[in-house]
Amino acid sequence: MTNRLKSDHLREVSIPRPPAHVHLMGICGTGMGSLAGMFHERGYKVTGSDNGVYPPMSDFLTGLGIRVIEGYASSNLSPRPELVVVGNVIRPANPEAVELQKTGVPFVSMPEALIQFFASNKTRIVVTGTHGKTTVSSMIAWILHEEKLDPGFMIGGLPGNFLRNYRLGNGPHFVIEGDEYDTAYFDKTPKFVHYGPHVGVVTSCEFDHGDIYENVEQIQSQFADFTALIPDKGCLIACGEDNRVRKIVANARASVQTYGSEGTMDWRVLEAEDQGSGIRVEITREGRKVASGTLPVVGYHNVLNALAAIATTACVSVAPQRAMKALQSFTGVKRRQEIRGEEAGVLVIDDFAHHPTEVKATCSGVKARFPQRRLVAVFEPRTNTSKRAFFQKLYPSAFIDADLVVLREPRDVEIISPEDRFSSELLAKTLRYGGKGAWAFPDTDKLIDFLLETLVAGDVALIMSNGSFDGLNARLPDRLRERER
Repeated sequence: MTNRLKSDHLREVSIPRPPAHVHLMGICGTGMGSLAGMFHERGYKVTGSDNGVYPPMSDFLTGLGIRVIEGYASSNLSPRPELVVVGNVIRPANPEAVELQKTGVPFVSMPEALIQFFASNKTRIVVTGTHGKTTVSSMIAWILHEEKLDPGFMIGGLPGNFLRNYRLGNGPHFVIEGDEYDTAYFDKTPKFVHYGPHVGVVTSCEFDHGDIYENVEQIQSQFADFTALIPDKGCLIACGEDNRVRKIVANARASVQTYGSEGTMDWRVLEAEDQGSGIRVEITREGRKVASGTLPVVGYHNVLNALAAIATTACVSVAPQRAMKALQSFTGVKRRQEIRGEEAGVLVIDDFAHHPTEVKATCSGVKARFPQRRLVAVFEPRTNTSKRAFFQKLYPSAFIDADLVVLREPRDVEIISPEDRFSSELLAKTLRYGGKGAWAFPDTDKLIDFLLETLVAGDVALIMSNGSFDGLNARLPDRLRERER
């Protein structure tokens, strides 16, 4: 019998069997690249196309023997594939999308392909929220792996324990980082509505993705729709410290378990003491101590992430203390408080933080880990939201734990009206008015020159951007080394 896909664009699509040819449009995105790897491992012939084909994704795909075409063109669909996966970067006017409509080649979105080809018969654990999704997903996957449960997963970052962000797995569970961003040009619902969660996690709810959402209420509504997908016999883990999250889960069908530090939480962290090499914690469930240990993480926000992972894996019968033991060998996620090296006495740390809440939590956690060192926060506003003026008044308080703030002006803002653009110079002036040293620069080269003049032995340079920041995380240690010579 032939399996069928039925997409929200109301077209039934037959699922081809390997070694059928699958073509991915927008293959170099994190999720799409992972999907390409998964198809490859299953024995499919895989090709793809994208603009801006560059490392590390290009190297990864080339290493698998996957042909990646630079740029989009109608000729990329020749020879004709049996299935096309359309990434959410593709627009209707894209020449390949236009050709796709002409040829009648079956097509699906990335979330549809993930579920139907790789996770349809699994217990799906889906982690959502504005913050912490990648870390919580990675922690859950590592706990299940250490319990010999052989999980599959697709995660939006690179877990250090696995050194790849996907895994097929032969076990009963599949862990997915659930994104509220839209699915495809033909399907404007959030990606996570396709995942059919059996166990769900909601870590937080704040305004983000200002290019597709007008306000936080719209995002809150989408998360509520997500929780409604979890069946009666499912499990929903929710951060009880977030007022919006409490409202989101109020009418869920599934059993809801809250986590946090407050006395009303089902899962509580009673102690969180930074010991220099990790944070010592004690965890209770419904008032009874169930786990304790030292977590190799930085910041209270990561303690909450670990608590979420422990509570979630308990839903699939992992004892909390065993989950705690597994997390003691958790090596983190690339670009989440990742130490890139220490040169000339300056410790360089790389982080993905971009939302004001994330920037504040990251600065706080790093300062708590290195309280005697000057914290130099280096920040690039790069997301569609942070390049706009939405958070102009919120960012000043995000840097409260930084001793010096160095900013890059946002790039590629021409499509944003001047009055709606975020200004790093204005943020720097606001911080200086409040008594904090802060400087803004038009480009990364001038920013590096300033850092080389300013950084001294004992400093911590915390680099924050959700992009490459022009390779600053690697260039700064190199330049510091050269400076010493």
